[in-house]
Parts: sequence; C-alpha cells; structure tokens
Amino acid sequence: MAESHSSSLKYLPRIISWNTTFRCNLRCAHCYINASKKEEGELSTDEGKKIMDQIVEVSKPILILSGGEPLLRQDIFQLAEYGVKKGLNVVMGTNGTLITDEVAGKLKNVGIRKVGISLDSTRPEKHDSFRGVNGAWRSTMNGIEACRRMNLDFQIQTTVTQDNYSEVEQIIELAQQSGASDFHLFFLVPTGRAKRIRDITPTMCEKMISDILEKRGKYTFEVKPTCAPQYTRIAKEKGLTSNRWGRGCIAGLSYCRIYPTGEVTPCPYLPIKVGDLHEKSFKEIWFGSEVLCRLRDFKSLKGKCGACEYKEVCGGCRARAYGLSNSSIGCGGFRALAEVTGDYLAEDPWCLYHPKR
Repeated sequence: MAESHSSSLKYLPRIISWNTTFRCNLRCAHCYINASKKEEGELSTDEGKKIMDQIVEVSKPILILSGGEPLLRQDIFQLAEYGVKKGLNVVMGTNGTLITDEVAGKLKNVGIRKVGISLDSTRPEKHDSFRGVNGAWRSTMNGIEACRRMNLDFQIQTTVTQDNYSEVEQIIELAQQSGASDFHLFFLVPTGRAKRIRDITPTMCEKMISDILEKRGKYTFEVKPTCAPQYTRIAKEKGLTSNRWGRGCIAGLSYCRIYPTGEVTPCPYLPIKVGDLHEKSFKEIWFGSEVLCRLRDFKSLKGKCGACEYKEVCGGCRARAYGLSNSSIGCGGFRALAEVTGDYLAEDPWCLYHPKR
C-alpha cells in the first residue's frame, strides 16, 4: 500500500532513534532490546553512514544515537560527526556512566546537540537496583557533572515504575538543580525485559500526567511525559495548548527506530519489522511499508481509540496496544508483519477516557 504524494509530504520523519549497539555496561530491568555485552551483526561504520545518506534524501530529522550504550561503539564519534555534516540534528541517549570531561568535550566538538541521560531515583541504591549495577548512580551523576562543566546540553529522563512513582517530583527537582535543559518522564511499555516489571496502574498514570501538567509553571525547564499520548487529551481538558508537543503517539507518523542490525520498526517499543535496510532503502521503507501506512490512517484505529474525538491529537499508544494484546513478545527482537500476533491498531488499554460519541 504505497502512499499518495500529498500523504507522503504530510508524514516525514522528524525523529529517528537508532539503536547503534546491543552492548551495554548496565543490566537495566526495563531494557526493550535486552541489551548485553554481546555484539551481534551490528551495522558497520560504512553501513551506518550509508543509512544516514538515505535518511537525508527523505528529511533531516533529529537522529538519536542510542543503544544499548552508544558510547561503547568505538566509531560513535565518527558516526555522530558524519551525521552532523549531513545536516542531521544528532543527539544521544545514554546511561551517562561513561561520560567524562574528555568524552563530553568530544561529543560537543563533533556537533552532538544534546545528550539524554537516564536517572531513575534520587537514592543511589534504588537507581542501582533498577539499572542492575552497583555504583551506577554515582557514575551517572559524574557524567551529568561532566556535561555541565563542558557546557554540553543535556536532559534527564526517568522511567516511572511502582518503585519510584512517589519520588518523581524529587527527581525532577534534582534534574533542575543539576542544570538539565529539560526532563522527560517515560512510562513503561510491555516489551523486552519490561514485560517482567510490575507496572503502575492506568489511574496512577493519569494522575501523574495531570500533576505534571498542573505543576509545569513551577519548573524553570520543560517537563514532558513520554510514551503516554493521552497527555495531549489531558492538556486540552485543562485548557492548555499542546501544539508545542505535537501529537501524542507519533510512531510511524514522524518517528521510527532503526535496530542495531538494520531493521526498521515504527518505534523502539513496537517490535514489528517494517523493512530491512540491507534489502530496501530508507525511503522505500518509510513510504512503502503497509504497517506505517495503516498507522497513518486514523480511521484504522479500533475500539475507543477509533471512536475518540481526540484521535487526531492523541491516537493512543500503539506499542502498548500491541504489547498488552500479545503475550508472546519476549526479550528483544521484533516480528515481521506476517508474524504479528498482537493488534497494533487496538485501543490503548491504559487510557481511562470514554469517548463522547
């Protein structure tokens, strides 16, 4: 199902997340690709550059270099610099533990605009337990301090769970005190190792989003919920404008993920293979994938999401709809369209809203 010319102009990638490696020095409880110390068929330096060449033929989006832990790739600075020279807005998602003054300086010099650093508690022992390595909290804080010393822009991102739900406000305050430019609060999606975690309830999620929006004026930086598209609906209900944040779920609309081995999925948490960059160009995959075309057709949404008056601005989390309707999603990996066993167009089971229609 190829897209029409007008549709292709409407949906261009604005953000691409590239899992540059499977390797990681931590063992995080919620890792969606089950990162480890192994390197298995990852894209080479030349292959990575070729893919960036293909991306800029379509648009010049934000390119997130993530992992695993991207700083474990010896060529990561080379890849980042190449992307910047091609006109991509290159940023990095990292656990922060490997950032020294030297590393922060090199990231800044090659043109990295910002690094996103994960911090999940104000208490070292709690963060270390979640990240699977003792001393991780201290190493992450050292990385944050190095970024600040080297004037490298950084944001803090936290994954909310039952264990840290009550201290999110304190984490935001710590992020603000640390000099972060903004704060992103991630909500769990049941894929990879995250399927093993006892998640917060939909009611807790709704309250958390509402509290964040109500307290937004308290902070001196941007605070944004992520992987919870209903924040756009909640914002509208409160009379707030959400234009600066865009649509709630952007999977396949303006966002996609490149797997370490070159496959493309609609987002990091929706493990459906929509194409292989070894077989097709990025342009062919972006405009020609049947899954991506269906995600862009809001009339295809089912249940409450399909009937909802907010589907144009929210759309429900497609990854959560798929993950909670598919008990067979294991750790890491993805499924080809022919093997899809969950429903990525189903209603978001986490949304408490009942459409007025």
